[in-house]
Amino acid sequence: MRILLAPMEGLLDASLRDVLTRVGGIDLAVSEFIRITDQLLPERVFTRLVPELLAGGRTPAGTPVRAQLLGSDPACLADNAALLATLGPGAQFGIDLNFGCPAPTVNRHRGGAVLLDEPELVHAIVAAVRRAVPAHLPVSAKMRLGHRDEARMLDCARAIEAAGASELTVHARTKLHGYRPPAYWHRIAEIRSAVRLPVVANGEVWTVADARRCLAISGCDALMLGRGIVSDPGLALAIRGLAAPDWQTLQPHLRHYWQRIAGHVSPRHRAGRVKQWLNLMRRRFPEAQAAFDAVRVHNEPRVVERLLFDGAAAVDVARDVATARATAEAAAA
Repeated sequence: MRILLAPMEGLLDASLRDVLTRVGGIDLAVSEFIRITDQLLPERVFTRLVPELLAGGRTPAGTPVRAQLLGSDPACLADNAALLATLGPGAQFGIDLNFGCPAPTVNRHRGGAVLLDEPELVHAIVAAVRRAVPAHLPVSAKMRLGHRDEARMLDCARAIEAAGASELTVHARTKLHGYRPPAYWHRIAEIRSAVRLPVVANGEVWTVADARRCLAISGCDALMLGRGIVSDPGLALAIRGLAAPDWQTLQPHLRHYWQRIAGHVSPRHRAGRVKQWLNLMRRRFPEAQAAFDAVRVHNEPRVVERLLFDGAAAVDVARDVATARATAEAAAA
């Protein structure tokens, strides 16, 4: 069984890919989407969003990473895919195409799930990218069940296959469903019956029991995990029947994440990133709830760091910052 790590815009960036693949159990990670509009992007944009391209296409733990492109112009997507393919060994794991993003801003600009209303355009995009890159590079796609409904679900899946894609991941909800449960895994089974290319099941897999039911209902032998593995970093290991880390074991990984984001996230946004992850981990770990509660009202990086990793000194640090702020406000008044 293959387990893939999902692309999640604004959450599952290179730092979190690094951490989750260090925990283990993941065969392939797909990057956050790279938005393609009407121009050829410079190489630095690709390597900024997918820094693994500079490291042989793998995370520090050695997990392969496939870059994902999003857009609606077949020719422009093809040109950018061709450039991406020239970035040496870093591009060896192929290119994924996004037909699933439900974000309203993305959809308004004709990207992501809205394209599922146009199977002909979906086919043109996949075919153009397939022609633009060397034959040995995989070109995969990710789609939802549809935009507003599932009327063109099979048309889109067949279009992706006919255009030469090597693999299809299906998120088992429409754009209108968003992320509300349930996920309609039986619809993935319908897609599997309609195409011959490998299909990966995605959506609403939070536990080992969910994974087993998803595989049984969809008929797939591969899973893509998103919010489920962010909330429980050991989920891929547990699905494989291996020992998953407890909260104490995850602490070095949480610290590593904090250190990594310090290198590329501005101080005013750093606390928000770690809170975002803790917020999801609350679903699985009571200790994450306590950690989230401790840092919830704080945004100063040094306070958050001490609260998370040095509880004995955290109260003093928070008091010192509050005192300094009050002094500054009094002086300004």
